[in-house]
Amino acid sequence: MEVTIQVPDDLAQRLSAEGDVSRQILEAFALEGYRNNSLTLLEVSQLLGLERVETEDFLGKHQVSLIDLDEADLDREVAALKSLISRKPR
Repeated sequence: MEVTIQVPDDLAQRLSAEGDVSRQILEAFALEGYRNNSLTLLEVSQLLGLERVETEDFLGKHQVSLIDLDEADLDREVAALKSLISRKPR
């Protein structure tokens, strides 16, 4: 899904001096979603195109504590690990 937002020109100019505005907004959305438990760690990883460790680093850099994994999160993590193990050449 693609989402479009309107940003005032002066604000967009100021934000663009700090880098890609779209990426900044996406990261802010991911951070807030994780903080308020509407996004899981896995979903943040998918949204930002990061590996799990990179996602943990990203959250840490923004002073966001890792939230305890629930059973569904653990099931997804186990499935992801099994997938990685099955692809690993021996």
